Amino acid sequence: MHIVAIGGSDAGISAALRARELDPSVDVTVVVADAYPNYSICGIPYYFSGDVQPWKSLAHRTHADLEATGMRLRLDTLATRIDVAGRQLTVQDEHGESVIDYDELIVGTGALPAYAGIAGLDQLGPDDGVHVIHSMSDTFALDTHLTERDPRTAIIIGAGYVGLEMAEGFTARGIAVTQLQRGAEVLSTLDPELASLVHAELIEHGVAVHTNTTVRAVEKTATGLTVRAEHEGQPVTYSADLVLAVVGVRPNTSLLEDAGATLGAGKAIAVDEQMRTGVPHVFAAGDGVVTHHRLLGVTYLPLGTTAHKQGRTAGENALGASARFAGSVGTQVVKVFDVVAARTGLRDHEAVAAGYLPASAQTVADDHKRYYPGAQPISIRITGDTDSGLLLGAQLVGRRGTETAKRVDTYATALFAGLTVDQISDLDLSYTPPLGSPWDAVQVATQAWSRANSLIGAHA
Repeated sequence: MHIVAIGGSDAGISAALRARELDPSVDVTVVVADAYPNYSICGIPYYFSGDVQPWKSLAHRTHADLEATGMRLRLDTLATRIDVAGRQLTVQDEHGESVIDYDELIVGTGALPAYAGIAGLDQLGPDDGVHVIHSMSDTFALDTHLTERDPRTAIIIGAGYVGLEMAEGFTARGIAVTQLQRGAEVLSTLDPELASLVHAELIEHGVAVHTNTTVRAVEKTATGLTVRAEHEGQPVTYSADLVLAVVGVRPNTSLLEDAGATLGAGKAIAVDEQMRTGVPHVFAAGDGVVTHHRLLGVTYLPLGTTAHKQGRTAGENALGASARFAGSVGTQVVKVFDVVAARTGLRDHEAVAAGYLPASAQTVADDHKRYYPGAQPISIRITGDTDSGLLLGAQLVGRRGTETAKRVDTYATALFAGLTVDQISDLDLSYTPPLGSPWDAVQVATQAWSRANSLIGAHA
């Protein structure tokens, strides 16, 4: 049996590893478009900040590690066509075009940078000082720019996870950063009341943040780069030595569309919970496919953790199993200088769209007992269903060291298990004064929600 996986990132490699783990006799080939399989794209901002060195440290596994599992790697090889009836994959490499036969095919082509209708982004590139940050090639191009041209100013278009991480990375290198955000607040995945805390941290570290600012065009001038935008309906311009655009991604679907796969939410490839595309003997996983969300149903939510799980499911089912991707609850976390922001589940407007009757309550709880030195507050916003009492979501912002990331995982687990807000008080969570409280911050926040919504449980 020969399984072919397309894509050298999370989904493709996870699929190949799972197939080889379950059946060491199966023949697995991984087709990788570049020369950098299994590199952590999520880690790239920390390479630029200097926290991760050298760049080869970004490899989850080395080339040799991967081949030691028994898989075969075809690097610098682009998949161009799927012959569904003949079960053949056409590829292009430095030697020209060739065909790979397969019994089962797993497609993990991921996503591509989005340009959000900004004029000039599709015409200007690294040579002009305009960058995206989506691959190792993008990383090398930006690194060369920083090394050879030594820019002193940078504009980052977008204030999502990567944009915020890169603002920290550039600041660490002594670059003056201007961050432009279309929405009313940075980090639009959080409610503004919590995102404002992240905004304040950026300002504290010298980042010039401009919200409600819609970028219309990027232009190259004799003196550098100019970004033309609108702020609350008024035209504004900004100039810098370097522009980094991080305005989202779009699913890379052309290969599968040409093979007859259909599109679903977010114009991503439609797959079922077994990662089947509906095209015979073709599975797909990762940032190019829809996500089965445990609260929302089918949506598009590209996350590295999801890609790993989907790839693992696809690799197992390519062997003939019937594994199912259990679904996402959208758990995410980001570090911005010394602040950590996290979320899981739904916010109010998302919950309403999903048919719930939500209410949210925000509170502040110490990360450990206040009498033990160093206690710091965590701002926590809980969303629950006022009809059933079910927990629907949680958002947290705390200082680094408050274990904010691990606390959001408690909420994610509760969401996965379908717990009510009140039931979280029954969880047997760890306690010692330097690290927590008898009622952990997680429970203090849910009890505050119950009080605010007249659903006080026995433990409140």
